[in-house]
Amino acid sequence: MEEDDEEIILVAESESAGVKYATRLVDVSRVYEIGSRKIVALHDVNLEVRPGEFVVVEGPSGSGKTTLLNIIGAIDYATEGRVFLMDVPIQDYDESFRATFRLTNTGFVFQSYNLISTLTALENVMFPMQLTEHPRAALKERAKSLLERVGLDDRWDHLPWQLSSGEQQRIAVARAMANDPPLILADEPTANLDEESADLVRRILRELNEAGKTVIVMTHDPKIIGTEDARHFKMQRGELTEIV
Repeated sequence: MEEDDEEIILVAESESAGVKYATRLVDVSRVYEIGSRKIVALHDVNLEVRPGEFVVVEGPSGSGKTTLLNIIGAIDYATEGRVFLMDVPIQDYDESFRATFRLTNTGFVFQSYNLISTLTALENVMFPMQLTEHPRAALKERAKSLLERVGLDDRWDHLPWQLSSGEQQRIAVARAMANDPPLILADEPTANLDEESADLVRRILRELNEAGKTVIVMTHDPKIIGTEDARHFKMQRGELTEIV
């Protein structure tokens, strides 16, 4: 890896200092081809999110919210347009670089949790820390503190199948915070959760934003949609509109 690439990847070490946009999308479209059919998931989306903003995107299922989040987080590629993540033109890099960059600079909370079934709660939280140079003992202590923050310090040795859906999502939130990334991306983070777990997830997202993190949430949850001072967008048939 080139030295300049290493400097780009380590944006998170200085948080978002000097970064103009946490994410910027310019005329972004995403088209999927299934046989002879073309499905337009995103159409000419433009979005500018500055560091420290809380952004909420609502819209019906199939409107393109998850596709939008995956492109913002460099999981998926745009068919057309330009995508910038922490001012880096992430679309221009290969998958190896993109994977390392998003591991360092983004924290994902998925609706389906995406925990590794063969790893304990503690090991799942530690997993994103694999690129750090800190001793394993230090990483283990940080993971335990994150599990304590989400109220699961007594479940650290449990496998995902031994936990409720709410507990699994709490672990996913702890994992998203593992590398202290400047950007938190959440896709329906409170869907199908018990109210106690949902309230905890909402609170942590707000606390992360108050601590300076950029938070972007795709959701139907009216309590997240009503977050004070959040920017509010509507996704409809692949098109994004800001609600002022």
